[in-house]
Amino acid sequence: MTPTTPQELAGSLRAAAEKKQTIGLRGASTKRRMAAAGREPAIAISTTSLNQILQYEPKDLTISVQAGLRWADLRALLAANRQMIPLDPPYAQQATVGGVVAANTSGPRRRWFGTARDLVIGMTFIPIDGLAVQTGGMVVKNVAGLDMGKLLIGSMGTLAAIASVNFKLAPLPEATRTFVFSDRNPEPVFARRDEILKSVLQPSSLDLVNPAAAAKIGIDGWSLLVRAGGSQRVLDRYSRELPAAQVCEGPAESKLWESIEEFTPSYLAEFPAARVVRVSSTLREVRAVAGTLPGPVVSRAGNGVTYGYLPPETRWSPPAEWQACYEYGGGDDAWLNSGDDLPLMRRVKQMLDPDGLLNPGRYYGRF
Repeated sequence: MTPTTPQELAGSLRAAAEKKQTIGLRGASTKRRMAAAGREPAIAISTTSLNQILQYEPKDLTISVQAGLRWADLRALLAANRQMIPLDPPYAQQATVGGVVAANTSGPRRRWFGTARDLVIGMTFIPIDGLAVQTGGMVVKNVAGLDMGKLLIGSMGTLAAIASVNFKLAPLPEATRTFVFSDRNPEPVFARRDEILKSVLQPSSLDLVNPAAAAKIGIDGWSLLVRAGGSQRVLDRYSRELPAAQVCEGPAESKLWESIEEFTPSYLAEFPAARVVRVSSTLREVRAVAGTLPGPVVSRAGNGVTYGYLPPETRWSPPAEWQACYEYGGGDDAWLNSGDDLPLMRRVKQMLDPDGLLNPGRYYGRF
């Protein structure tokens, strides 16, 4: 089924619920290997025909769009007005807005701008009963109480169908410049990261790659990538503060960051049976995480989220203090180490989808 209006989407959900049919909610299916595959549903519902711009207020830095709109189309529209939603999700050319939000995917600029939870200011979603729920609004600061839309962010389509999303926008920087520090050994690179984190500099991206990942994006050794944005005066300040770095600008810089943002799709295309593990740790522990993981490593080195790319048949066991999951290729139980909030999540699932009909088993194999 491919509804063309929110009303058709609601009707499809309601009809399936009355028959107790399990439902597979889909966008562009770019994340079909993300989390757990789930159980085969009785019917599939795609949101790709819900692809309209509902409201755009450039001067207010807000936009409302339907969930099936391609992320690439949204990004192009905003760029024409020198604006952006700085999430940098993987599969950006194919992914839909609803898919990006439902999977809570983000990229290198997460350090400065946050994730979807920080950029989504409103949402319309439709639970299994077909009664639409509208949360938030079209203002950047919303103090109307509990924003239930936040529950849908990262829920992998297991709680309700997202019909539309409202975002707060950011202006595109006047210019950007990237500084690359590389070394054969990890210690100098992590030392440089620590110096930057303690300094007055506030780069929008602070990513670190190990030699295996660096080789795939055209650089060498352990490398720290520092992206700054702003006026020429701001960028010149970075150049003075980071004189030992290799400087990257223009098309070469854009290509470099695209290769980082799309590292997961590229790796999985090359190794379809591989796994991608996501580890959350303290900043101090990132060095140990990166040194422990086999295969390529890409780390958001300024916020403690590290991605390890495990070749086929490779197994890896993290220490208990690191929260870790197989983000791609995890099978029915993708969690390696998780927190103790699963009972709460199950209660939320029971509240919104009591019969467990939506994307059953999709949430990391748990529900």
